[in-house]
Amino acid sequence: MRIDFLTLFPELFKPFFETSIIKRAVSKKVVSLRVSNIRDFTLDKNYRVDDYPLGGGAGLVMKCQPILDCLKTVRKEESKVIYLSPKGQVFNQKMAKELSKEKHLILLCGHYEGIDERVLKQVNLEISLGDYILTGGELPAMVLADAVIRLLDGAISEDSLDIESFDNGLLEYPQYTFPRVYEGAEVPPILLCGNHEAIKKWRLKEQLKETMKKRPDLLVGRKYSKLELSLLKEIEKGEEEPAWYLEALEKGKKFLD
Repeated sequence: MRIDFLTLFPELFKPFFETSIIKRAVSKKVVSLRVSNIRDFTLDKNYRVDDYPLGGGAGLVMKCQPILDCLKTVRKEESKVIYLSPKGQVFNQKMAKELSKEKHLILLCGHYEGIDERVLKQVNLEISLGDYILTGGELPAMVLADAVIRLLDGAISEDSLDIESFDNGLLEYPQYTFPRVYEGAEVPPILLCGNHEAIKKWRLKEQLKETMKKRPDLLVGRKYSKLELSLLKEIEKGEEEPAWYLEALEKGKKFLD
């Protein structure tokens, strides 16, 4: 995949390109990242890329000429042009997966009070991170790119993608590592019993509990599996150690001792 960023502040992207998973994905040629400075394309003798809004109003608006001329240099037939805008569709994991199938993304970063409306005729999709306003589209563009890149084949291990928040419509289960006990806080013993089926069941139960507590809206209209329904009954009854849980611990005593 190739991702182009169109921006007035290209220097903001350097740390993003040179860090962690993104850097590895670039080095492994999983993704190609490029930045174009919109200001380089202005025809204004003073290098201005903005102007006052026609009809009056506060602030400045990015002019269409430099944006469209910049876009022409990177756009191809297979390109998907995305404008990061508070008026766009709210970004989520499903959208990230859909975008990860594209060959070429062009992320247009607005600034000031927005962009000339005529630019939007060349945009395929407007995306927002949420119902709040930022000073520009650079941070949202990096967030979107990060979410998409990590889904590309070879960016990270497939095991890391198996169960994550939102992938099965639920929040992710709690994670632990050694030591087993730290300052009186102990790792749930089920994770050390060696019974992978019981661990998987416990994790699903924890996902349901986390989602019910933090994001109950995700459960509205959800179609539950038989296993999920049985786990929900345990949660409603307050059963922290049901029969299957205790049986797994009993059989896994050699791992727990």
